[in-house]
Amino acid sequence: MAVCTMATMHAAVHHHHHPLLNVPPPPRHRVRVVVRRTAGTTAAAVTSEPDTFSNAFWDYNLLFRSQRAETSDPVQLRVVEGAIPADFPAGTYYLAGPGMFSDDHGSIVHPLDGHGYLRSFRFHPDHGVHYSARYVETAAKSEEKGDGASWRFTHRGPFSVLQGGHRVGNVKVMKNVANTSVLWWGGRLLCLWEGGMPYELDPNTLETIGPFDLLGLADEAAAAQGRVAGRQRQRRPWLVEAGLDVATRLLRPILSGVFSMPPKRLLAHYKVDPKRNRLLMVACNAEDMLLPRANFTFYEFDAGFGLVQKREFVLPAHLMIHDWAFTDSHYVVLGNRIKLDIPGSALAMTGTYPMIGALQLDPSKETTPVYLLPRSTEAVASGRDWTVPVEAPAQMWSMHVGNAFEEDLGRGGLDIRLHMSACSYEWFHFHRMFGYSWKNKKLDPTFMNAAKGKELLPRLVQVAIELDKRGACRRCSVKRMSYQWNKPADFPAINPSYANKRSRFIYAGGASGSRKFLPYFPFDSVVKVDVSDGTSRRWSCEGRKFVGEPVFIPTGGGEDHGYVIIVEYAVSEDRCNLVVLDARKIGKKSALVAKLQVPKHLTFPMGFHGFWADE
Repeated sequence: MAVCTMATMHAAVHHHHHPLLNVPPPPRHRVRVVVRRTAGTTAAAVTSEPDTFSNAFWDYNLLFRSQRAETSDPVQLRVVEGAIPADFPAGTYYLAGPGMFSDDHGSIVHPLDGHGYLRSFRFHPDHGVHYSARYVETAAKSEEKGDGASWRFTHRGPFSVLQGGHRVGNVKVMKNVANTSVLWWGGRLLCLWEGGMPYELDPNTLETIGPFDLLGLADEAAAAQGRVAGRQRQRRPWLVEAGLDVATRLLRPILSGVFSMPPKRLLAHYKVDPKRNRLLMVACNAEDMLLPRANFTFYEFDAGFGLVQKREFVLPAHLMIHDWAFTDSHYVVLGNRIKLDIPGSALAMTGTYPMIGALQLDPSKETTPVYLLPRSTEAVASGRDWTVPVEAPAQMWSMHVGNAFEEDLGRGGLDIRLHMSACSYEWFHFHRMFGYSWKNKKLDPTFMNAAKGKELLPRLVQVAIELDKRGACRRCSVKRMSYQWNKPADFPAINPSYANKRSRFIYAGGASGSRKFLPYFPFDSVVKVDVSDGTSRRWSCEGRKFVGEPVFIPTGGGEDHGYVIIVEYAVSEDRCNLVVLDARKIGKKSALVAKLQVPKHLTFPMGFHGFWADE
């Protein structure tokens, strides 16, 4: 994209000595890198500067600096290494993420509250790769920037506290920044956020069209077509149910009228069922965050956003979910147990504490509840009490799901497998994620790289559940996905045509552990795990560089016939690169087949989740 504005890009922290961390100003000279290559990996050694905490601190914070530049026209990217393969398909890689973290009045927000900044990489066999980037013009963005060049944050967001804006009594919590994920479906390009309506954008110019009321359209269609399955509720004492009903009626007008929370919040993670060519989405009720009752509404859409199925479930638990899974017969919810934090709630209501501080993790049980909710008519008719979860024998905070599938065991039994990432309750912390500290205006990399973090941070696991013909659980196990890869990893991805069926290969972002002060996060590697035998291979960045979420681009043929694309953040060079890896060669020197350089003035902060759309 050509540049609309070339304003200075601001770091997410102030560039001055911080007494709490004793961090000197960032180094101003370029680092010389000597690269050592070994089979299966790429390692790098910094020779002109030691691997100091100062370098680690600034490398980390540069990943989350604000970017004020957008593009008016696509910018052709220069290939700086290798070449785009001849069999690389035509299409567009869209990448969602935050772009603005610091305003011009002293406020710095949590990365999860940063304004949505959508990037696109359009591949064309005859014309190379063109890059575009624009902010999603949400209502919050229009209010906090408007038509001028200055930014003033007025919304708190769920994870932040405003330092330079209106703090006490600020009820602007639901700041829909459309920054979490992106989806191309039914001729629409949508940016999603964990708690509000998707925003629709033009797929070519990235101009914002406006909010897309997907839930409203789905509910109208369900009512007209009579496709709403009866709500499946838990069996609890009537007095408890009556109390929760009263609490719900009291909370809803407060949440919607005072805090502008929609009655239902659409989760940012969606699923695509390639067997049926359906889009699957799920919504939760606003009051679920505060009450020990979880409402899940699952929607299935055809290729034109026509509603195919809607099912509603009510579970007797206080849960939070970020990602989920599906099989032919089930929607699979891995419950992260939470509870209300009364002191945190009181502080959060005043605006002097992050709103998410009203909640805390509930590690009271050493297991993880896995809810197998009926998707198919056969599962509905089975008669099993689906409100009772399968208790996986490990306490895990579920992060992201790469794949799930089920296979017939004969005589009516089912074998269900989940390939996912999960972390420890001991490490996960709502408003300190990414090292955010609203009191000190800094991102502290030590939180994400704490001692013993390798055992606590996200890791790749496989959950196996065996059901008998009545739906009762015979056995459930949790194990590492790879016996070779025991380091932190997240963002598991697969060949999308293998979703909802047995897949052999998982690709994920991982940490090589080569940085002394950043051993676990940010990730610097792409890990390829062979689930069939537990082996793993990796490709790693060279020098002071990091990577985001891998996305698999299939080319036909076998499961790993295709390419993995990732964005490489070369913080020491103040650049971003788009890297193309041959999926079959990960672990070899020849894995990297192309690297394309984003112009320096358009270098962007770390993205979250992406989507590949074929032409």
